Amino acid sequence: MKRIHLPCFPARHDLHAMVHVPSPGSGAERARATRSLWRAVPWLLLGAWLAILPTQNASAMPEFARRYSLSCVACHSAFPRLNKFGEIFAKNNMRLPNWMETSAQLNDDRLALPDHVPLAIRAQAYLQGRQGQAIDPISGARQSAATDFQSPYLLKLLSSAPLSKNITYYFYAIMGEKGGNGEVLVEDAWFRHADIFGSGIGMMLGQFSLSDSMFPREIRLPFQDYMVYRMAGVTYDRGVLFDRDIGRFGIDLGFTNGNGITDNFKINGTGYSRPDRMFDSDSSKTTFAHIGTDIGPVAVGVFGAAGKQRGAAGPAGMDKSQRNTDKRVVGLDASGDIGANTHWYTQYLWNDWDGFLDADPTRNYRWSGGFAGVDWIPDDRWAFSALYNRASAGDLAHTNTIFEGIDINSLSLTASYYFMRNVKGIIELNVDFQNRTRPTGPYFTGHLSSENYILFGFDTAF
Repeated sequence: MKRIHLPCFPARHDLHAMVHVPSPGSGAERARATRSLWRAVPWLLLGAWLAILPTQNASAMPEFARRYSLSCVACHSAFPRLNKFGEIFAKNNMRLPNWMETSAQLNDDRLALPDHVPLAIRAQAYLQGRQGQAIDPISGARQSAATDFQSPYLLKLLSSAPLSKNITYYFYAIMGEKGGNGEVLVEDAWFRHADIFGSGIGMMLGQFSLSDSMFPREIRLPFQDYMVYRMAGVTYDRGVLFDRDIGRFGIDLGFTNGNGITDNFKINGTGYSRPDRMFDSDSSKTTFAHIGTDIGPVAVGVFGAAGKQRGAAGPAGMDKSQRNTDKRVVGLDASGDIGANTHWYTQYLWNDWDGFLDADPTRNYRWSGGFAGVDWIPDDRWAFSALYNRASAGDLAHTNTIFEGIDINSLSLTASYYFMRNVKGIIELNVDFQNRTRPTGPYFTGHLSSENYILFGFDTAF
């Protein structure tokens, strides 16, 4: 069954920047860092305990709830996780049958304008105690902090509205993310037509995440991400997506630029001061598809993608190559419910990157990874989640590049307390099981120290 989402949690990542390489340090340095981290834990737990005490709450409801005079609980089992009605709402082009009645009454049945500016805000703030370190793969210079005030972690402006019988638009702009103040980035931004030429085929045109056909990252309950999606490069891109239900099967078929959502190029040719830009650096495109269905109580799916990506060049593979290399991804996914309050999901991806490293362009590199999670929502105040991430660098291991950092083996345990439907406090503990390694060449790459963390904070949408 195709999963269509109501996006809430964006994130943007570049593969080269994403692969975290912690510092090796000496044994004494690691011991001091560990002691500093665990000395901070009691204070973090105290702050977390204070955070979940009853407090005065402000009344705030997201845009869809305002438009249709519904509580958030109509679509969310625990914000931002969708319930069955929320999935149907999203699949119905994010509208209810009375959508026209919520538009401004202008005595023109050929004009559907929202009766107010359709805007919503999302904000997140956290405090984290961590062992992970930032390290320069070339020099080995490192930075670390046992405690980290991540506030604001995310500020986002969202907007969506139905514009005609079949057309809806959606976008969000990130006004600040992960300390990147002073910048604005648009991630999800698309128009969707629900029924092209009366064929029953839906079409989405714009920016979206390829992985949304499987498990949308924006509606996950844990703070920790579905790491393999970022590593495999199946997140945000520009393109077109077609979808249709045929019998018991939901089918997605899409085509994207394959070079993300930030690059563009001036059109200059032989002219001067051309007014336009290209959003793609070459004619190659990424083709992807997902087919999903239900087998008894279990939803299962198959995903495939093929296209081009820039290879890796320079010291430790940190630079983008001038070569386009072939890339293929195959995935399997499954999900289901245990009773009324427990939901499970799992995903695995196999990746082929042909000739990816400039250091050995004749070699093909294969690696794989996935995740498994469970959400337990016992009542309208609490939600508990467990998320296990596992990936192996495969042929990219021992290449003395940052792509050795694909290796991951971690478990994240999350508790969310809902002050209101749209305001929650989060406590999350991440345990890193990955064995530490030593540099195998001239660069500081690999999993050189543990990356355990404990986090608490707030997440709200209004």
